[in-house]
Amino acid sequence: MICSAVYIACVVLVNYAFDLVPLVALPGGDIWSPVSLAVGFVFVARDFAQREIGHLVLPAMFLGGLLSWLLAGPTVALASVCAFMTGEMLDWAVYTGTRRPFSQRILLSSAVSTPADSAVFLCLMDIFSFSGLALMTLSKMAGAFLVFFLTRRREHSVA
Repeated sequence: MICSAVYIACVVLVNYAFDLVPLVALPGGDIWSPVSLAVGFVFVARDFAQREIGHLVLPAMFLGGLLSWLLAGPTVALASVCAFMTGEMLDWAVYTGTRRPFSQRILLSSAVSTPADSAVFLCLMDIFSFSGLALMTLSKMAGAFLVFFLTRRREHSVA
């Protein structure tokens, strides 16, 4: 249950951080949240939690969303929890439906879920732009790529 507890804690901490860490203004008028860098790890933590507790990860997702709603400010809470639930459900569906090695499932599920999560968040915060979407998605995928490479290396060393 360690991975599941870590996952729930990560969800709450990241959503709470969106309320605390100010957005960064970028050249051209776009904005970016540095917290986006940590979100990629949350999607991967969900994959590890699902590996640990199977489909019971769904109640863990909802618990993380509820706790986030209670702890974050109302504007960020709405955008963050809606984006989180959208991204997490997509991540769950791809991870569950893909019968590839674990490392590939991490990367594939994140590649589908991170753009959706970013788009929902930016739209609900009323700050959507395509360059902002690309930057947030790439930021989130950085964590997924890191864990993918580490996990793949471990899979190959065991094989």
